Amino acid sequence: MAYAEKHYVARAHIIKAIAHPVRLFFVEELARQERCVRELTEMVGFDISTVSKHLRVLKHAGIVIDDKRGNQVFYQLRTPCILNFMGCIEGVINGETATTNCAC
Repeated sequence: MAYAEKHYVARAHIIKAIAHPVRLFFVEELARQERCVRELTEMVGFDISTVSKHLRVLKHAGIVIDDKRGNQVFYQLRTPCILNFMGCIEGVINGETATTNCAC
């Protein structure tokens, strides 16, 4: 394909992984510090299976990594550069352009 479809499909996979309010929250929270599933569950008020599913989506996209310690699983942000993308999104929300204060 002339426009390298496989490359764009891979990009779309990552964008889809963060395209949920809870997962966006997890990305920002994990940028602050690593968290165990229990902590994240308490923060969002969902059951553990739902939180684990969201974290699995982020992990499969390569955005977070996990570390099992005993019977707890801790997650941390693998790609802190994704926060640059979030900053750019904030700029769009605030109506900023590259010539103003956009974080792009």
